[in-house]
Amino acid sequence: MSYESGWKAINLEFTDRVPRTEYSVHVYHTEVIKKVTGIDPEKEKEKAMKEFVRKWDYAFLWMTPGGYKFDENKVTKMGHAVYSSDGSDFNQKIICPYKTVEDVYKFDACKEFEERNQKELVDELNQIYHNLRNCWGDITLTMGGIYHTLFSGLIEIFGWEMLLIALGTDHQKFGRVIEGYFHWIKQYYEAWAKTDCEVFMAHDDICWTSGPVTHPEWYRKYIFPYYKKLWEPLLSSGKKLIFTSDGDYTVFFDDIVECGAHMLVMEPCCDMKLFAEKYGKTHGFVGNADCRVLLSGTKEDIYREVKRCMDIGKKYPGFIMAVGNHIPANTPTENVLYYNEVYLHLSKR
Repeated sequence: MSYESGWKAINLEFTDRVPRTEYSVHVYHTEVIKKVTGIDPEKEKEKAMKEFVRKWDYAFLWMTPGGYKFDENKVTKMGHAVYSSDGSDFNQKIICPYKTVEDVYKFDACKEFEERNQKELVDELNQIYHNLRNCWGDITLTMGGIYHTLFSGLIEIFGWEMLLIALGTDHQKFGRVIEGYFHWIKQYYEAWAKTDCEVFMAHDDICWTSGPVTHPEWYRKYIFPYYKKLWEPLLSSGKKLIFTSDGDYTVFFDDIVECGAHMLVMEPCCDMKLFAEKYGKTHGFVGNADCRVLLSGTKEDIYREVKRCMDIGKKYPGFIMAVGNHIPANTPTENVLYYNEVYLHLSKR
């Protein structure tokens, strides 16, 4: 199905089998990649990744190629837990360049980060997209995208501690910081709207597993109005827009839809059943099997979890199956392979 299945799902057209995607197993889970493809990814990484994505028939390849860079001296280093199989991504370095709340309020992204020539930026992003499209061909659907849409950009710059202190101390002053960031990131949204990409991923981690980090009305005042402005050029150009956030953003389903997203990617803490019942006939949705079930559950647990997702989504043309958040490298190989068996069995319409 590959490219065709992703495109059909985004356009709310039924396929014979429920499409699927995954987020990083084809990059990090060396043993599973070997088992599925017969290729050693440590020796032939790109070949192994492509073959895995082909065999597991990804409807789309989740990506946010962005095209921008932050000034490293202006962002907070928050460290990193172990995720990769060899532990090479572990980092205990924590450095925040913003020492006081006033430092945060003084920050102006338009002054601190690069302003690009729009024509040059469009040409550059278009080249990035075509390179990705040429690389993957019809194996899967590729896309443009921005990772640090708004809230995720603020997390990257200030880190969680200073962000929450600044937000809670004076939300109006912090609102001006948000507005400045919006004006800076807007140049990239406007440029992506002029590229040839057909599908765009807008990523923004607006919630924790427990839900919003502050009152929902704060988001409705300081976040979602900017989404509308950022997304409008993309939507006007005819592109399909997918939204992704970590955490439980169930309370914001209506807001995200109203801003214009065509498809929502959900972690298992989101109420996918609620979304399907309300928007399944008009919008796509992706998810949301619990990765913890694959990590430590029995075969019966895994079967029940995949069946739960299929029972919710199978009746809707825009549903794409996936494990949310990821399938990390420490997930038992036999569990990952069994998950795929169950998907293949239950995905037939």
